[in-house]
Amino acid sequence: MIYGNGRRDFLKGGAVTLGAPALLSAMQATKAIKIGLVGCGGRGSGAAAQALKADDFSNLTAMADVFQERIDESVERLKRIHKDKVKVEKANMYVGLDAYKKLIDSDIDVVLLATPPGFRPDQLRYAIEKGKHVFCEKPMAVDGPGLRHVMETVKMAREKRLNLVAGFCWRYSNYIVETFDRINKGDIGNLVNYYATYYTNPVKPMPPADTRPAGMSDVEWQIRNWYNFTWLCGDSLVEQAIHSVDKVAWAFKDAPPASCVAVGGRAIPAQGGNIFDHFSVNYVWANGLRATVANRQIEGCHNENADYIMGTKGQAIIGKGPNPRIVGDNPWTFSGQKYDMYQREHDLLFQAIRKGEVMNDGDRMCSSTLMGIMGRMAAYTGQQITWEQALNSQERLGPATVDWNGKFEPTPLAQPGKTRFA
Repeated sequence: MIYGNGRRDFLKGGAVTLGAPALLSAMQATKAIKIGLVGCGGRGSGAAAQALKADDFSNLTAMADVFQERIDESVERLKRIHKDKVKVEKANMYVGLDAYKKLIDSDIDVVLLATPPGFRPDQLRYAIEKGKHVFCEKPMAVDGPGLRHVMETVKMAREKRLNLVAGFCWRYSNYIVETFDRINKGDIGNLVNYYATYYTNPVKPMPPADTRPAGMSDVEWQIRNWYNFTWLCGDSLVEQAIHSVDKVAWAFKDAPPASCVAVGGRAIPAQGGNIFDHFSVNYVWANGLRATVANRQIEGCHNENADYIMGTKGQAIIGKGPNPRIVGDNPWTFSGQKYDMYQREHDLLFQAIRKGEVMNDGDRMCSSTLMGIMGRMAAYTGQQITWEQALNSQERLGPATVDWNGKFEPTPLAQPGKTRFA
């Protein structure tokens, strides 16, 4: 994968700004908003369903995937939910690694990007270059060059006044928003430490090597099993537990950590793939405060997805029990009505388009993604990795050009102390 040049500093700017008058006139109250979906798996289909629900006059008009059967299955599911709003003609079903370009070049207004994250930087750049609003699933990249490419794209989206909403869904959860509002206003006192867990089963276990069909290329086999290859998923810390990383970043008001150290490895052997099945990353900030993110994807183990946020006057706890709570000097338990955070992302995106406003999650989506990447780097190498090292890393995990029929040998499973930082 080839990316453009990056920038050293993260971009500054507000999340919502007024767009140009032309943007509002182009999206009058009853004008159909045409949606294109890139990546028609479960999460992509879910995003499309939410986008169609978010606006009375939105229509799904184009879909892209590397597999025709995924498109067909997604259309069938979506028509059961939004029968009259799924208007995807056969000519607007695009298949292949370059299908996203054909979709973006078609007559659509909003692109939903839900492919494996290794493809995210190039797809996001093309969408913004072509003037489309974007909902972009997390994470935004899997390596330093890709992340810097996304940072440049964020700047471009801001200059073009295009909406860019990230799939860091907890930022759109009303009960988690209220929890962090209370933390940031001092209900637990000064922040002392943050411990986040994401212990779960494997998402997509690697199939045995002997199940690979004869003649199937390396690239196709790896894409079909994308969660098991770092160049496609970024590993579990970057792909799944990035939600926990993002909440840690939120508690630290999105100030980047100075450095981190980590442990991780592969406890349960797999026939192929190069991802770890467990991580524990300890981040430290310039002021000496620390946070730990621990995740595991192993069957038969204790499962937990929780956050323990410790302060001088109490502790906020998320994920242990049905509602977040604070114990200590200012006890509190969320007691309101919860709304669907996945739906909320799309509701706000489409409202912004209708109103001629611009949402841009770019800065924090890049910062949280890089926190995950630097944690993986620290675990893979066994070294302390600084923010600047991670941001300026030259390591490119994927092939320069992705050829569906091509050969590609991913980097071997990392060995801390032997694997070198690049």
